[in-house]
Amino acid sequence: MQKSKMEEKPKKKPRKVTAGPIREKARTMEKLIAAVGKVIKKHGYPGLTVANIASESGLDRKLVYTYFGTLDNLIEVYITRQDYWKSKANKQIESLLQAENLSKLAMVNLLQGQFEQVLNDKILQRIIHWELGVKSKPLRKLADSREEVGELLLNKFEESYPNKDIDLRALLAIQTAGLYYLALHASSNGSTFCGIDIGTPEGKERINRTVETTLELLINSSNQSKGD
Repeated sequence: MQKSKMEEKPKKKPRKVTAGPIREKARTMEKLIAAVGKVIKKHGYPGLTVANIASESGLDRKLVYTYFGTLDNLIEVYITRQDYWKSKANKQIESLLQAENLSKLAMVNLLQGQFEQVLNDKILQRIIHWELGVKSKPLRKLADSREEVGELLLNKFEESYPNKDIDLRALLAIQTAGLYYLALHASSNGSTFCGIDIGTPEGKERINRTVETTLELLINSSNQSKGD
């Protein structure tokens, strides 16, 4: 007897042959990227060699060139992921650039977020030290890319507060550099700076509060002066 249609086994759908290799490639790339961070922790930046990265990842060193082209490209991917302005705050920055205005509070939040990130991220701290002390193509490319993003933010911020009595760019440069240094100083030796212990919640709050009040006071005083 012939089996009825109800008794026939459903036909199996053909399995996609591309999904496996694609996922495997992605996993391999992630292992190599993660290995860069592990090498930095163990050996510092002089240890960033293809051999060390391959050893740390447990993969063939040829895969660095297969998937990233060069060692510099692999390092660039890793440090971009660690950078606050290019990765950590990327969604926030995109939202701000789409907004009609860039408020003082939004800029303060970005600065405070940067301070918090550098203060707590050991790898980011090492990258900043590296950026200050070593000439490197990946780091220079990251710095240039960061400046491009910063230029868009600064333009919008100046459009939102067009008063020419204060140099907003110079003010933000000083604040940004100061926050980087305070975070690195607190992490490196744990001592106070100008009598403020950044390692305590109270000390950190004093810095965060002053970032906000400085920007607020300068812009408000400038606007009042213009009104007079």
